Amino acid sequence: MGTTDNRQRYYFIDNLRWVTVVLVLIYHVFYNFNALGVFGGIGGFAEQQWQDVVGTVLYPWFMTLMFLLAGMSSRYALQHRTAREFRRERTRKLLVPSTLGLLVFGWVLGFVNMKAGGGVLPEEVPGVVKFLIGVISGTGPLWFIQDLYVFSLLLLVVRKVLDVDRVEAWLARLSEEGLSLLLMCFYLLLWALAQTQVDNAGAFSGLLNLYRPVYYFVVFLVGYYVFALERIHAYLARYSTALCIAAMATGIVFCVKFYGADYTAPAVLQSVWCSLYCWAAVLALIGLFKHRYDCTTPFSQYMTRSSYGLYIVHMTVCTSACLWLKSTALPVWSIYCLALIATFAGSVLLWEVLRRIPLIRWCVLGIGSPTHE
Repeated sequence: MGTTDNRQRYYFIDNLRWVTVVLVLIYHVFYNFNALGVFGGIGGFAEQQWQDVVGTVLYPWFMTLMFLLAGMSSRYALQHRTAREFRRERTRKLLVPSTLGLLVFGWVLGFVNMKAGGGVLPEEVPGVVKFLIGVISGTGPLWFIQDLYVFSLLLLVVRKVLDVDRVEAWLARLSEEGLSLLLMCFYLLLWALAQTQVDNAGAFSGLLNLYRPVYYFVVFLVGYYVFALERIHAYLARYSTALCIAAMATGIVFCVKFYGADYTAPAVLQSVWCSLYCWAAVLALIGLFKHRYDCTTPFSQYMTRSSYGLYIVHMTVCTSACLWLKSTALPVWSIYCLALIATFAGSVLLWEVLRRIPLIRWCVLGIGSPTHE
C-alpha cells in the first residue's frame, strides 16, 4: 500500500488509509452475507435485505481511494529513494506476499472459499492439485497488491516520459477556478474509464472487472502527479464541508437508484451516478481528513503500522467466521455483530502472531525485519 516518508509525515493520509482498511473489513462481512447476486460470498438470509445497502454505500469508492492514496504515497517515497530502492522495496512489500504468501498462507482462504461456495473436489484428485487449486482460489483481497506492484513498476517508466516537476509547475500556474475545473474533469475521466467494464460472462471477464487495470492505473497516476501536492490538500480541506454535503447527496441518490441491485454489475459501475458519487466521496474524505485528522495518537500509530497486515489476513478470518456463524441458529442481527467482532479481533491476533515469525512474516506480510513494519 505504501507509506509516507518519515521525513515529512502526512498523518491525514496515514489515518485515511487505515480507516479505509477498517471499512474494507466491515464491507467483507456484509459482502459475505449479501443477497444481491454479488459474485462470491456465502449467501444472505432473505431474498431482500436492507443491510446490503452497506455494500452499495462502500463499493463505488473505497478501492478508488486506496489506489489514489497509493499513488500519493509513491510520490513521497520516490522523493527519498532511488528507483532501484523503490523497486526493491515494492517487490518485498507487494510481490512477495501476493505470490509466495499464497503458497504459505493464502491457500487456507482458498479452501475456505471452496467450502463456502459448496465446491467439493473428488477424492481421486491428487493432493498437490488440490493445494494448487486452493492457492489460486485464495487470492482474495491480494488482487489489490498485485495490481499495485505492476503499477509501481510502470510508474518508474512513466515518470521518465512525463516529468513530475513539469506537471507540478503547470498545476502551480492554475488559478483556483482552473483547479476546480481540473477536478471536475477528473470526474469525467473516471466515468469514461468506467466504461471499460465488460459483461460478467465468464471467468476472464470477471477477473478483468475486479482488477480494472486501466481504471485503477490512471487513478494511481492521478494520485502520484496531482493529489500528492500540498496545494490540492489545502484546496480540498478548505471546501471539505461542501464536498461532504455533495458526497452525501450523491450517495443517497446512488443508493436509492440502485437499491437491491448488484453493485458490482457493469451497468451500475458504468452509470454517471456511480462515478459522480465515487469522485465526490474521494474528494470529500481527503478534504475532511486533511482538515480534521492531520494528527497522530498512539492508537492511530498502531493502526498505521498494522493496517497493511490486517488487510492481507482479514479475509481468511472473516470468511471462516461468517461460514461458521451462518450454520448456527443465532438471530441474524447477532450473526452480523459476532462476525464483525471476530473479523476485527481475529485479524489483529493473526497479524500479531504472523509478524513475529521471521520467515512467515517475510512471505506473507513482506516484512523482512521489525524495522520494515
